[in-house]
Amino acid sequence: MRFFVVCPGGLEVPLAKELANIAQRPDSKALGAWVIDPTPTSPTGGVGLAAPISAAMSLNLHSRIASRILLQMAEAPYRQEEDLYKLASGLAWEEWFSSQQTLRVDVTAHRSPLKSLNFATLKIKDAIVDRLRDVTGDRPSIDTAFPDVRVQAHLTATHITIYLDTSGEALFKRGWRDEKGDAPLKENLAAGILSITGWTPGQTLFDPMCGSGTFLIEAAQTALAIPPGAIRAGIYGDDAKPSRLAYRPLVTSAHGFGFQRLKPFQASGEEKRWVSIKEAVLAQMLEKRKQYPDAQSLGISGGDINEKLVAMFKGNWQRAQLPDMPVTRQVDALASKPPANVHEGVMLLNPPYGERLVIKGGRGRERGADDEADSQNGYEPDESEDRYAHNLETGRQSAKRSSRESLKKLQAQEEQDPQFVEFLQQFGQHLKNAFGGWNVFVLTADMALPGQLRIKESKRTPLFNGPLECRLFKFEMHQKRDPAAPTE
Repeated sequence: MRFFVVCPGGLEVPLAKELANIAQRPDSKALGAWVIDPTPTSPTGGVGLAAPISAAMSLNLHSRIASRILLQMAEAPYRQEEDLYKLASGLAWEEWFSSQQTLRVDVTAHRSPLKSLNFATLKIKDAIVDRLRDVTGDRPSIDTAFPDVRVQAHLTATHITIYLDTSGEALFKRGWRDEKGDAPLKENLAAGILSITGWTPGQTLFDPMCGSGTFLIEAAQTALAIPPGAIRAGIYGDDAKPSRLAYRPLVTSAHGFGFQRLKPFQASGEEKRWVSIKEAVLAQMLEKRKQYPDAQSLGISGGDINEKLVAMFKGNWQRAQLPDMPVTRQVDALASKPPANVHEGVMLLNPPYGERLVIKGGRGRERGADDEADSQNGYEPDESEDRYAHNLETGRQSAKRSSRESLKKLQAQEEQDPQFVEFLQQFGQHLKNAFGGWNVFVLTADMALPGQLRIKESKRTPLFNGPLECRLFKFEMHQKRDPAAPTE
């Protein structure tokens, strides 16, 4: 079978590396041969691979960076809408789901000659329901909010590819986050950024503006071999208590992944494979818990000036099935210090860029400009990554326009907020004074951040946080030389 693994723009390289690691797991090898496509040299919005159908189970459970796992159903040339209908109606949908299940169809395009994507979507939807009606005597209902089955199609200038979505809800919705908002960093983007930093379990990791703890929780789960889909897979059994506010109530073991509602995965053989995959995961988790018996042993810590965010972080940490309470405290980033007896490590942060400092209760995190734009256009911010799947170049053009507009707003805010500009200058000096020997990574949409910190970056990586174009800046903080030390 052919799969396309969707990811946020800019994370194709770490995703390809992650897929290779998943394919090398003993429980993945037991499913059959995997062949991963060459690592993309330019943004593609994902990575393709060939693998047994059972690989959908491992990919959905283990991939921290993926947004969705799409199973390719057909690919063919087209010239007009009727060609889409003919291709879709010729597929044996009745072998994958029943007419009693609800359906959603999405279409993306790049340089398609068709005038209306809405009409193309309608033709594919009609083809599927007409096929099921002809075969079963009944037709499925359409549900765009909470569908049982999702079908996606992508149009190029000459070809159409049709996919079944094996994920269901987007994979960044882990189920442990208690709050949706004020524009939290998506979990899969945080995981991809961790991979880019080169951080490895056992290495010191610190976030002085940790907010609700996305970076730190993703790192802790990685260290403890807790797969990102653990809550949905029901690995914790009755011990897991997913938040009622975790994006949607569907992100629980009761609803699971999209593949669990497809007929081929309900066969006894596939169900046994699913049980075996989860048993292998549980055994690995138990071994890692012996290595890291408590939060202190992980070497992962953070702080934030906002008391409410620190409380959210603690709640998220517990729902993510991590040990004890996180090593964190309410503290201004300007007063943050490295952990005791630690002289080097990785600092990773996503500052509340371009926003005013909230003196009462800490530094506020308001909705990002990308969320505001999405709301005005009737989009759900949660689905922003889906709109970039297999449609990256077109998406990047609109994202760049959105980014330029957002940056103008951010720059205008900063010009009116000298307190924030002063804070960045003070924070840059604090990094030089207190964190010599550390590698500092900052995700921001403010391209002028290095100048505001007055530190020269050693690397900048383009990324997309939803539709907002960002940069991950790397700063190598050098140790200050002791003036009393003898010179050679």
